[in-house]
Amino acid sequence: MRVKICGITKPEQGKVIASFGATALGFICVPSSPRYVNSIQIQAVVEQLPATVDRIGVFAGATTEEICQVVVATGLTGVQLHGEETPAACHQLRSMLSNVEIIKALRIRNLQALEQAANYAACVDTLLVDAYHPQILGGTGKTLDWEALQQFQPSLPWLLAGGLTPDNILDALGQLRPHGIDLSSGVERAPGDKDLDKVAQLFEQLRQRQLVNGEC
Repeated sequence: MRVKICGITKPEQGKVIASFGATALGFICVPSSPRYVNSIQIQAVVEQLPATVDRIGVFAGATTEEICQVVVATGLTGVQLHGEETPAACHQLRSMLSNVEIIKALRIRNLQALEQAANYAACVDTLLVDAYHPQILGGTGKTLDWEALQQFQPSLPWLLAGGLTPDNILDALGQLRPHGIDLSSGVERAPGDKDLDKVAQLFEQLRQRQLVNGEC
């Protein structure tokens, strides 16, 4: 299962989190976010990472050209679109970044919002399901209705986000079978400042689950 820790701002924290077992780190490329990092800051973290760790830039409202500039400057392996990007915009980005993973975040306000997933099946690689907040795009700490998500079976791999913490991750994964999970505020002391003890606790919980379920 993929484990993505998002909102990384500090090189030393990124390196330690990767050593714990994170398969992807996320960098917020939205200037209005308290977790925003520019290309130079992203590069400083990326230099500390093994090549096996995915490096995902999170964008909202950025132009295709702006996204491509950051990807080229930093060596991102993936782009997460967390705004109101249309399938047409995703198609355009896909054509320009053929070797980069495209992730489309769906901010779920109600069950009808899950129906959007089919619209992106042909133009992105992965979906991310996050909780809706009217003012905040991500890292809200709000959880989703996991029971309602049990019928969610998109044709694409998907990541579960939205208020996940070391304390509730086993409950979430007991109800759902996502291809991966995405955490940000649930393993932080403050926005962009990760609590490494919480990150370690998260991976210990996941290891215990694997032992119980016989997963590898």
